[in-house]
Amino acid sequence: MSRSLDDLIVDGRVHVMDGAMGTMLYNRGFFLNVCYDELNLKEAGAVRSVHEEYVRAGAEIIETNTFGANPVKLSSFGLEGRTEEINQRAAELARMAAGNTASVVGAIGPLGIRIEPFGSTAREEASDFFERCVKGLLDGGVDGFILETFSDLDEIGAAYKAVRRHSDLPVIAQMTIGEDGRTSYGTDIETIGRKLESLGPEIIGLNCSVGPSGMLDAVKQMARITDRGISALPNAGLPKNVGDRKIYLANPDYMARYAQHLIEAGARFLGGCCGTTPQHIKRICDLVAGMQPRQVSVFVARDEEAEPGGQQPVPLAERSRWGRKIAGGEFVTSVEIVPPKDWVATSMIEQCREIKEAGVDAVNVLDGPRAQSRMGSVPSAMIIEREVGIETVFHYSCRDRNMMRMIGDLLGAAGAGLRNILIITGDPPAMGPYPDSTAVYDIDSIGLTNVVNRLNRGLDPSGNPVGGQTRFVVGVAVNPGAVDLERELRRYFWKVDAGAEFAVTQPVFDPEQLESFLERIQDHRIPIIAELWPLLSWRNAEFLANEVPGVVVPEAVLERMHSAQTRGDEAALAEGVQIGREVLNGIRAIVQGVQVTAPFGRVEVALDVLGG
Repeated sequence: MSRSLDDLIVDGRVHVMDGAMGTMLYNRGFFLNVCYDELNLKEAGAVRSVHEEYVRAGAEIIETNTFGANPVKLSSFGLEGRTEEINQRAAELARMAAGNTASVVGAIGPLGIRIEPFGSTAREEASDFFERCVKGLLDGGVDGFILETFSDLDEIGAAYKAVRRHSDLPVIAQMTIGEDGRTSYGTDIETIGRKLESLGPEIIGLNCSVGPSGMLDAVKQMARITDRGISALPNAGLPKNVGDRKIYLANPDYMARYAQHLIEAGARFLGGCCGTTPQHIKRICDLVAGMQPRQVSVFVARDEEAEPGGQQPVPLAERSRWGRKIAGGEFVTSVEIVPPKDWVATSMIEQCREIKEAGVDAVNVLDGPRAQSRMGSVPSAMIIEREVGIETVFHYSCRDRNMMRMIGDLLGAAGAGLRNILIITGDPPAMGPYPDSTAVYDIDSIGLTNVVNRLNRGLDPSGNPVGGQTRFVVGVAVNPGAVDLERELRRYFWKVDAGAEFAVTQPVFDPEQLESFLERIQDHRIPIIAELWPLLSWRNAEFLANEVPGVVVPEAVLERMHSAQTRGDEAALAEGVQIGREVLNGIRAIVQGVQVTAPFGRVEVALDVLGG
């Protein structure tokens, strides 16, 4: 007869958990294009047999096959409506395999989306998603819960809250870190340990991402700051790409040797994550049986108790000339250009010299517009400021980077002297010439605005000092002509709350529409920069109206361009410039500046609109 999970937690001894479920199912021929959580329903025998192998190997605690069985991830397979059913069946299968030999913990993983403040999903909404998993697992008969592979402390807090709404069963709460000992949000081990302990789970620890060697130092650090039981479930080393597969090279003997080191460092619950098999778990059981974890004295210094609050951002007027004019209420002008498709920047430099000579305040540098591959906006802006001496507002898209890459780019941009940023979520790859490319979208523009706001306070996303404050003037995009205007308004308000200091609109062709929008945002008003797009031809107008998301070209404008086109290309261009001038004159009193697009690189057209 197995001892209860409560007994295992309080007895002070070492206990062994199971290993990877996904690795075992993959090795049995279930490839990555299937929903592994749905296999609880469709291939129950295969799932149960994996559990049974781990029990025979000596695992005292096994996890349900539900790491991705939340409604958000299941929605990718059209299975969100079966969330409770999948979780319940998974618990029943693990329960049958465990028999009287092992305890069963219900596995709950991240939602796969960002939650506030780095995403639009509220913490309470995230808890509601997790709650559906909890209900199913409880109905299936779990002995406790394991929250695993989380990077966001707020998200694991939402999951823990969902568990405690319905159960007082034991909880194991685990975060995941990279080789640098931090989460993808930049959270260090000491912060992880203290925050997890404050939540209240019985066991806290780490799993996934790194092998046993990389996890060892982290466990040592965690053991110095907590007297909770610590769990460590590393991968079987770091993966190596072999063909289209990832192979984990740490053999069972190696894993077992490091299990001993982990116990000596303070871990009490050992197991494995990606790449581990029943053979790994058996060797761990054989080598660590009877070992005791060392006792650790916990010391918490007084100055470590306070959450770092960062510094006040550098005053807006001191960050850049662009920021000074915005802070002073002056009307600003900029011209938007597209970086080159290759590495030769000669043409771009010449365009920007022309813009500077015309007395324009800044050059807006697009970032991968319409999901096309071009020179990046950050190096383009660096070249422009170095070679031309005019300030830039560099656009930065969330589409192609994860959060760590974004932070690295932004720190580099700050180090290079760039000061003005326009944060955008980015067009999906399907819009560009590479439809098979994948998008990252680790966070969207709201989340990244929060990140940059923290960098301006000298903090990373987790509140850790980064060595100095950045001095970004933070801009965001807004669409006054959005089809779903209520959603656009909500997102705009969230961007302002996140720290946006100016907003650039989608191209404006209807001053009355813009004025109506500005009335709606009056209580959350930040400086608005209106984008103007000079129309070159009737064909250009049709293209914008029908094929560029977010751009609304009124029927009256289309009719004017069509009429002008009948008189020839020069007449159409002249009409397009005149429309731009009329819009500029119509909105000058209600906005704080304009950003004029240089269509197809024709800077002279943009300057013609500004000079009219």
